[in-house]
Amino acid sequence: MSANDTTLVDQGTEVATEFWTHVVDVWNTSFLGASLGQGLLAVLAILAGLFLRGLVATWLIAILRRLVRRSKTKLDDAVVDALAEPLQLVPVVIGVFVASLILGYGGDETVGARITQSLIAISLFWALHNAVTPVANGLDVITSSLTPVMIDWMTKAMRILFVIIGAAAVLEIWAIPVGPIVAGLGLFGVAVGLGAQDLFKNLIAGVLILTERRFLPGDWVFVDGVVEGTVEKINFRSTVVRRFDKGPVYVPNSKLSDNAVTNFSRMTHRRISWVIGVEYKTTTEQLAYIRDKTLEYVLNHPEFAKPPEVTTFMRVDAFGPSSIDFKLYAFTVTTNWTEWLRIKEALAFELKKIVEDAGTAFAFPSQTIYMDDGSEIFLPPELKAQQEQIAATENDGGN
Repeated sequence: MSANDTTLVDQGTEVATEFWTHVVDVWNTSFLGASLGQGLLAVLAILAGLFLRGLVATWLIAILRRLVRRSKTKLDDAVVDALAEPLQLVPVVIGVFVASLILGYGGDETVGARITQSLIAISLFWALHNAVTPVANGLDVITSSLTPVMIDWMTKAMRILFVIIGAAAVLEIWAIPVGPIVAGLGLFGVAVGLGAQDLFKNLIAGVLILTERRFLPGDWVFVDGVVEGTVEKINFRSTVVRRFDKGPVYVPNSKLSDNAVTNFSRMTHRRISWVIGVEYKTTTEQLAYIRDKTLEYVLNHPEFAKPPEVTTFMRVDAFGPSSIDFKLYAFTVTTNWTEWLRIKEALAFELKKIVEDAGTAFAFPSQTIYMDDGSEIFLPPELKAQQEQIAATENDGGN
């Protein structure tokens, strides 16, 4: 081999060595400062966590359900159901933690540690967020002292609170100061509050409605000039009232707090108040018969409330322009509108039968017109004497 050939071989060896050195450097440092092999293992760990999250969560939930099945209360079962979704994040957290160890980021104050801690904080506050509703609805102390709407508002507020605290915890993990952010939000809140006075007014009105228990979902309410219908939902800003034509009305809470609200659903009885007119030719015996038979029907009917619980009467009340008027005043036991209409219809049928059995009839608006037949008009004696004296005087003057 000549000297030139030896030189070419040495140069080729140096190039190959240098190239391999670059390949090794890339392999050892190309994945976030770690080797490519470590990076592939870290990715596999995360993918394994994602793949196993459903299986592990199902397994953990099954174990927890077997444990809580021994208790008599249903509260722990509801809490376990609420924890099903947050538990799916546990395998992912473990995968991220293993990946950070593989990449050499497992020490304190490292990016891997902060990512793992952030995921743990998210899992914990997610679990607390989901557990609020079953705990609030499952504790007898809360359900017995608060209305369902107040419990709903309380759970919403607690969920928002856990979201805020969880976000603050994640920020603290990443060494981001929360104080300046809160101060900035405070100034922003003042600026927004000046332009959102109606929002806070309606929010406070909603709280007053709940504390006063003016109405609850399902109640039939009437607010003069605003709305009449069935309450469906009481939100932070407005209340959804569905009218009887099935159209929803979104009423600001301030309208329902400042105005007088009639809650028909809280009636103890429904009233029947009628004016019944009969003909003027009806005798006193017939009037007494109609009165007594109507009262007998109302007082003996099981669907009418009885005195002294309610006031019930049937009396001759007035002499109208074309009728003698009875006043019927009674209350039904039911407050259901359709049932009340049925009872009122049956009373109308019975009342018509009673009037017909009495031998008289209902009166209707009428007028009587008297026609002059041309005969001498009647005059009082004093006026007639004056006219005769005047006539006599005129006759004497003519003679």
